[in-house]
Amino acid sequence: MGKDNKKKTILDFQLMKDKNEKITFLTSYDATFVKILDEAGIDGILVGDSLGMVIQGKQNTLEVTVEDIIYHTSIVSRGITKAHLVADMPFMSYQVSKEEALKNAGRLIKEGRAESVKLEGGAFVADTVHHIQKAGIPVMGHIGLTPQSIHKFGGFRIQGRDEKRRDELLRDAKILEEAGVFAIVLEGIPAPLAKEITASLKIPTIGVGAGVHCDGQVLVIYDLLGMDNSFFPKFAKRYANLHEIINSAVRNYIEDVRSEKFPSEENSFN
Repeated sequence: MGKDNKKKTILDFQLMKDKNEKITFLTSYDATFVKILDEAGIDGILVGDSLGMVIQGKQNTLEVTVEDIIYHTSIVSRGITKAHLVADMPFMSYQVSKEEALKNAGRLIKEGRAESVKLEGGAFVADTVHHIQKAGIPVMGHIGLTPQSIHKFGGFRIQGRDEKRRDELLRDAKILEEAGVFAIVLEGIPAPLAKEITASLKIPTIGVGAGVHCDGQVLVIYDLLGMDNSFFPKFAKRYANLHEIINSAVRNYIEDVRSEKFPSEENSFN
């Protein structure tokens, strides 16, 4: 599709799959970062519940609230002119009932200014997905390593390596497609399985730790930029080392303040 001034919609993502054009998503949480990503030509922004770990410093995503997602989505929306904006539905915002799920999804659209929502799970969320999208809210699915289910999985473990789980994921993907999702995130599954799922669906797949054969990819911007020197996930590629750059800049600032090199005359007012 290239870098243009047209606002991306779910129809564009379907067209990109049909034309075999790769879709690019990044997960980000604030207006300043997102403005840069939008200018660079990213297709979509996800405000993920990963903010619980990346922004809030928690051990997992389970404590993130609807209010957290609304807050971050609303500020992200101010930095976007072209990219499509997806908001995560956090843990327990859609599992209790499909009526409550619709109410929370509506808040993410109305208060957070999201353009679609994402929720985790396969067949067991199909009725909820159908209920939300029937009300006019586009829904993105998410199967495989679903972080809200880490206690069920026994941690952040690759999914689909055994035949039973492989068959479940293939079935879940088809059920979600039938329920009306416009795309599905495939996280933490073997590349051959992701390729098989992608080929079996008419809708796009967005991979994270799922190999090159998905219709698109998503990464957390902090991982892409190398901002955490203690976190080196296999699925992510570092395109910069901002940890080192920021650390060096702050050290230089400290030294300049202590030696009275900053503020200099050019940084002061007469």
